[in-house]
Amino acid sequence: MSVDRSEAATGAAGEEALTAETAVRTFAVAPGVRVNVRSGPGTNYNIIRVLPEGSRVPIFCQTPGTTVTGPYGTTNIWDNVNNGEYVSDAYVHTGSDGYIASRCA
Repeated sequence: MSVDRSEAATGAAGEEALTAETAVRTFAVAPGVRVNVRSGPGTNYNIIRVLPEGSRVPIFCQTPGTTVTGPYGTTNIWDNVNNGEYVSDAYVHTGSDGYIASRCA
């Protein structure tokens, strides 16, 4: 999911009064892999859906959970990719072995 949006409001004289830009960065899921999306940060949580091969996901926040080994190493970091939806960071190419987003509240 990627969102790119730009809005501008103009004043009476036609000048730009407001510009808002929102861009959500997405990260690639390991190639050739279908990844389980779970209801919480661990393998003991229910599978909500499965991401198809070639998917990209946003990371809104990250939290510790079950340790998982995958294509990108062994980690206990879980990525929040949607409201109440988590994937193991071991399957997401973030370019880092650590946190790249804020901790989930």
